[in-house]
Amino acid sequence: MIESHDLFHEFPEHQDTIRKLMLSNDQFVALMKDYDDVDHKIARIEQRVDPASDLYAEEMKYLRVRLKDRLYSMLVQAKG
Repeated sequence: MIESHDLFHEFPEHQDTIRKLMLSNDQFVALMKDYDDVDHKIARIEQRVDPASDLYAEEMKYLRVRLKDRLYSMLVQAKG
């Protein structure tokens, strides 16, 4: 079974802040869209729907972590 990595599952303690930023911060929305797109690509690779090299899959996972770190920083700052 593929684990969900959407922000609401990754940061359940920040659900209200995520919703607030989705309505008020265009940069957060753009980063969240990028994060969701990368997460979707990774899920399709892990489900063997889309073929990919191991290197590409690892690069996508690294990108997801970098995006998640940036989003988390924005969440903490907004909640501050």
